[in-house]
Amino acid sequence: MPRLINLLWVLSLPALANTYRLDPADTPGFRELFLSLGFHEVQISPVIAVQNARSAAALQILQGAAPGVTAGEKRVKVRSAVDALRPSLEIVWQHEETLPVYSLPPNAKVHTWERWTQAPLVASWKQDRQTFLWIATSLGEHGYEKFPYLAQAMVELGFAPPYRGRDLWAFFDSGYRARVDFDYLAAQWRRAGIAALHVASWHYFEADAEKSKELEQLIQACHRQRILVYAWIELPHVSERFWQQHPEWREKTGNGQDAQLDWRKLVNLHDPNCATAVAAGLNQMLTRFDWDGANLAELYFESLEGVANPARFTPMNATVRKEYASLKGHDPVTIFTNPERVQAFLDYRAALATKLQTEWLERLAAIRKLKPAGFDLTWTHIDDRFDTRMRDLLGADSSRALPLAKHYAATFLIEDPATVWNLGPRRYVEIAKRYPRDARLAIDLNIVERYQDVYPTKQQTGAELFGLIHHAAQSFPRVALYFEKSILPPDYPLLSSAAAIKPKRLGVNHYEASRPFGLAHPGALTVNGEPWPVTDGEIAWLPAGKYAIAPATRQPDLRILDLNAELILAVARRDGVEFEYRSTARALAQFSAPIAWLEIDGKRVTPEWIDQPTQVISLPAGQHRIRAIMQNGGGRS
Repeated sequence: MPRLINLLWVLSLPALANTYRLDPADTPGFRELFLSLGFHEVQISPVIAVQNARSAAALQILQGAAPGVTAGEKRVKVRSAVDALRPSLEIVWQHEETLPVYSLPPNAKVHTWERWTQAPLVASWKQDRQTFLWIATSLGEHGYEKFPYLAQAMVELGFAPPYRGRDLWAFFDSGYRARVDFDYLAAQWRRAGIAALHVASWHYFEADAEKSKELEQLIQACHRQRILVYAWIELPHVSERFWQQHPEWREKTGNGQDAQLDWRKLVNLHDPNCATAVAAGLNQMLTRFDWDGANLAELYFESLEGVANPARFTPMNATVRKEYASLKGHDPVTIFTNPERVQAFLDYRAALATKLQTEWLERLAAIRKLKPAGFDLTWTHIDDRFDTRMRDLLGADSSRALPLAKHYAATFLIEDPATVWNLGPRRYVEIAKRYPRDARLAIDLNIVERYQDVYPTKQQTGAELFGLIHHAAQSFPRVALYFEKSILPPDYPLLSSAAAIKPKRLGVNHYEASRPFGLAHPGALTVNGEPWPVTDGEIAWLPAGKYAIAPATRQPDLRILDLNAELILAVARRDGVEFEYRSTARALAQFSAPIAWLEIDGKRVTPEWIDQPTQVISLPAGQHRIRAIMQNGGGRS
């Protein structure tokens, strides 16, 4: 018998919408796929059929031979596949399978096929007012081993995930985005749930009129879309021009060469003259633009091969060699031929990394005082608790770094090392267990081509990417993506759903959530019997808490269409809206109608406009109670 999964979609009843039932008992693959996109499993049989005034529909997922699908005598060996969403993507299965060539209904659309014979592997069709999605073989244990874009096929058929998130971070490098429309990109980023962009600041380290105009346009476009912009600082890489102008300050590797490693060109920050010059340039760059914060990223040493590869090992500059020789009585370059000397230098190296990190966090804290209130700090630091080799390989020591992050009120953005990029989405659950719950934590996902043998794609995409984001978002308060350019186009529409916090369902239309979440709900709604003012008409945004949701006949006169902050509460008023939020940086809010004035914590103020035509305003960092009054609301209370 064919394997059958019923995926249910009920537009007017959110508590039953986007649910699935596995019949018979299915492999874990489907559960993992549905889990990563926020679907609820229900224990109801037979197929749910709900009739109501608006719509009801069900999607049946079939596997192998099934009604309307016939297995032919010809068989093909399947190892490589092509998906219509991205035909250029190389999809390779870890294990070859021999499958029949199936005959499908005449109206079937083939989504995925075997690369050489074009034998169908994933298809869909409609018949007798039912929708079918068919796969030729099982998904695999994790849900992404064979058909990375199965979720996209479901969405194309009208079965979208129920929840949304909107607090992702993403890294941005303008070197990969020449001559682009920043307004277009910023709108795409915000729809994908991106709340802040960490922009490669080394391109703007030196004052340059053309580059400055480019960055100003990017920042303005992001702010109009309620996206914050952080300066992404990659010390000891400073800038291309700085590297060319100061060969005397270049870092050295273990074989005496200039430390130009991968894309980074490293300088010797332990040299006081170099540090002074870099600090002056950094101060000028951070005060010149309307940054919302700064991210001190990856300030430690190379390389992942450690002392085994002197050509990549740092620091071996003259300052370090002289200092270490005075401490230990021998040149540190001797560690490559004297194994008994290695650990002492690695300990010195880790202490030096902490010293440099402290100095530069202190400098950023001083610059923060020169910026408007709410300038935020983030510190990207590689994880050394899941893969414990990182301290000796890179000099990265989180036991020393975490107290510094707390002292400087910085978000500690954990980067998982390349050595574990092949271990699958659930590694983020394990990484989170190794860090204190009271820290301001975030996790950085590297969406890149991996050097390991990985399947089905070298770069994470589709179901694997959604699983990564889902488990990371459930385990950490914040998820960052490296980087926005590496996210493939088919994945953008589902990033927000993968990052969403799925609430508990307490009953029909009743929810309980430990963190804020977005609920797909077209039109007006009430929450606990009251009109709800935080909705754009498609997605309603709710704080943590317990809620009873119901459709409403009309929207409040003033709504919050978008808020780049943690929503704590919201109330619709006759003359406007009242809400409370929390944010480590300034908050950006968009309203549905013109605003006359605001109250912030009971004090009347004039709105600080980001973009008045679209009603986007800036609000202060911290936790605040806001009352927004419409232009035609007058002084009514």
